[in-house]
Amino acid sequence: MKAIEITKPFEVKIIEKEKPRAKDGEALLKVLYCGICGADVASFTGNQPFTTYPRIPGHEFSAQIVEIPENGRGLKAGDIITCNPYFNCGECYACKRGLVNACHDNQTMGVQRDGSFQEYITMPVERIIDGKGLSAKELALIEPFSISAHALSRAEIKKGDRLLIMGAGPIGLFALLKAKALGARVAIADLLESRLELAKEYGADLIINNKTDDIKAKCEEFTEGCGFDVCVEACGAPVTFLSCIDLAAHGANIILIGNGKRETTFVHSIILKKELNIYGSRNAFTKDFEELIGLVSSGRVNVLNMISGVYEAENAKQAFDALANNDGSLAKLLIKFSDGDE
Repeated sequence: MKAIEITKPFEVKIIEKEKPRAKDGEALLKVLYCGICGADVASFTGNQPFTTYPRIPGHEFSAQIVEIPENGRGLKAGDIITCNPYFNCGECYACKRGLVNACHDNQTMGVQRDGSFQEYITMPVERIIDGKGLSAKELALIEPFSISAHALSRAEIKKGDRLLIMGAGPIGLFALLKAKALGARVAIADLLESRLELAKEYGADLIINNKTDDIKAKCEEFTEGCGFDVCVEACGAPVTFLSCIDLAAHGANIILIGNGKRETTFVHSIILKKELNIYGSRNAFTKDFEELIGLVSSGRVNVLNMISGVYEAENAKQAFDALANNDGSLAKLLIKFSDGDE
């Protein structure tokens, strides 16, 4: 079978490898569509500290079940599904407390272990998530959506809450979709007008251009001078984290999704003065996937607008190059392996 391999930074090859065989408790899956995550792009550019080479990337995907043992969940051959791609050890302190998403020895597909960019993979049955009739393209977007949804679940968000999202990349936009579904009034800020236009399509109540707008003035008007009930940092930049602290209401919740790579310096007494709650977020739970599949199935949100392009597997290098040089106009790119048998 064919697989896509990052052999070394900036080198992507189509390789031939043996088709896998399912072990006890595993299913054989035909991969349909894979999304390219920021972590995959980091592996491609050599900026992913957890990746070793060669590496088959990919953990955002949809697949069709080819073979599966009898199970109590009604999963059968032919079903279109997605999967939880975060392999946890089950033995560490986090796992024993149920925090499997924050396992001390987390092994995410495509990063610490080979991923889904291949024609067939095997998967433990308990990691397979019923697609409930969603399309293969929609299911390939559930994993990145789950990252944002899990982050928002870290703090209680009530209908009518004023929520700020710093960053309108895919994770910020997915956070916007989830926040609107929860009934929040959402402001979203970014440097790029093209991303803000998509945010407007997705129902943002206020868009803020960090380059051209008076951020403080617009936010004060939006919150009637009270500050935001929830601030979501989805960039990983020091300046956006500091903006969240500055723009948060007293007693507000700040949620960090962006994976920062630089130190942030600030006087922490402002956190005490405002009595702020600051939450980190990592990966997601299977229940997050299941809830989002239900939300998309309900028709309340449309994730397909997030797709900026679909590439055949043979053209994967072009897709990686496009994202490595993204001017902000691209959201999600998908790699197509198959449409399935149906």
